[in-house]
Amino acid sequence: MMLDELWATLSGVSGAALACCFVATAVALRWSARRKARGAVIRARLKQKAALESMDKAAQRFRLQNPDLDSEALLALPLPELVQKLRSGELCPKSVLYTYLGKAWEVNKGTNCVTTYLSDCETQVSQAPKQGLLYGVPVSLKECLSYKGQDSTLGLILNEGVPAEHDSVVVQVLKLQGAVPFVHTNVPQSMFSYDCSNPLFGQTTNPWNSSKSPGGSSGGEGAIIGAGGSLLGLGTDIGGSIRFPSSFCGICGFKPTGNRLSKVGLKGCVYGQVAVSASVGPMARDVESLALCLRALLCEDMFRLDPTVPPLPFKEEVYRSSQPLRVGYYETDNYTMPTPAMKRALLETKQSLEAAGHTLVPFLPSNIPYALETLSAGGLFSDGGVSFLQNFKGDFTDSCLGDIILILKLPEWFKGLLAFLLKPLLPRLATFLSSMRSRSAGKLWELQHEIEVYRNSVIAQWRALDLDVLLTPMLGPALDLNVPGKATGAVSYTMLYNCLDFPAGVVPVTTVTAEDEAQMEHYRGYFGDIWDKMLQKAVKKSVGLPVAVQCVTLPWQEELCLRFMREVERLMTPEK
Repeated sequence: MMLDELWATLSGVSGAALACCFVATAVALRWSARRKARGAVIRARLKQKAALESMDKAAQRFRLQNPDLDSEALLALPLPELVQKLRSGELCPKSVLYTYLGKAWEVNKGTNCVTTYLSDCETQVSQAPKQGLLYGVPVSLKECLSYKGQDSTLGLILNEGVPAEHDSVVVQVLKLQGAVPFVHTNVPQSMFSYDCSNPLFGQTTNPWNSSKSPGGSSGGEGAIIGAGGSLLGLGTDIGGSIRFPSSFCGICGFKPTGNRLSKVGLKGCVYGQVAVSASVGPMARDVESLALCLRALLCEDMFRLDPTVPPLPFKEEVYRSSQPLRVGYYETDNYTMPTPAMKRALLETKQSLEAAGHTLVPFLPSNIPYALETLSAGGLFSDGGVSFLQNFKGDFTDSCLGDIILILKLPEWFKGLLAFLLKPLLPRLATFLSSMRSRSAGKLWELQHEIEVYRNSVIAQWRALDLDVLLTPMLGPALDLNVPGKATGAVSYTMLYNCLDFPAGVVPVTTVTAEDEAQMEHYRGYFGDIWDKMLQKAVKKSVGLPVAVQCVTLPWQEELCLRFMREVERLMTPEK
């Protein structure tokens, strides 16, 4: 009876009016949310503009007061030499800081890599402890590394205007070691992309070619260091986020074992996900700078401020060793076809290592598709993406994310149906889609156990060949802007080592040649799906762009990995 009355009411004129009210309310709420989002974007851009103006004024003021300072010579100094001159008193920290402020401001005009100026660096530089290993060194920070009084937005509206109450632990340790953090750098929205764009601060571009991506998610770091606006920075990596920007921008980057450096104070958009390990790591022009940074961070202050970090100081004897190495290598992972430049970079590095007396052994980790499509995707999205999507309520969605938001919003039953229908035609996409459905706690535990079993199986493979280190291709050259979100499969060379939680770093070894470019005409990929097609298009017109290789070791062997990276650098780019 009540239902009949309700239906009669809704089917009359008053029902139509009520329906109109519902529609009007929905439209009003959506308009209000968009208005709020637009307001946040305007505020963020104005703050960025004001910060950059303050940064420029500080640099200009110092230049006027010190007209005889040779800025070009200072900027050309490698980090170890700069540190020596600072410690000896030949250079003063203020000269270094303000010179890099000016250079970073100039670099930002062409790349849009800086989100804010950490203005208290002007005070911090006078208080830097002289005994610190990084005394007087300006350091750039990926925006997700919390800095007291500054927003870490991740390019998301909900984080705008929410300044950090404390410095993250790694920032505290940097300061205790005498370093002077001076800028926050840009990231892709939510950091879940290997491009670098967001609604708050816009697109960061590659310093080598403005039509190319700088990589991500530590893309601002890659751009500022690659263009000379910083000589040392900190990034984070959960799928290649240090290694992609380093490769694309022609610098060195290092992802340690997940818990070698503290992650306390690291801003994220999903907390509690432990199946795939994130890492904090350094990015710099050369390997020696990476080692110096790690040496400084692995100190008693780190272990005191975060007792969950294993108290393992830097092993100098391992890093300085010159013993010949037994090096595993593979030319392809059989998942993402290497570009001609990637393959040439790997083979030339292999030949140089052999000529230097190292032993090269073919090696390929088992079942890479399973590690990527089932273990990694399943671990990252075990709740079906619910926690991730919470960050986007009332927000714009940046194009750098591709279709990930749309896919995660699909009903669970539809994800399953779509995965089933796509399986014969697009098997990679289908398996990823199936893995991105929510699962019970019991199923999550099973997945985490499967990751442990897989990790142990690869370690057993490694030890059966008595390997010291591993040499692999690294995705490159830089992709066109806005393409990384549409070429998800190309994360295969990096994501594998987040799933395994192995230390991994990249070293630039060559640049794209005209012959490499010509050979791209024959590139088709292994699957011929949309990911392969997008990658094939995105790496064209790349002559002269940098290409890197990746160096890997077993967990907790960071010093050995850096030692191997240094050897690759010595052989392939002796001018460094």
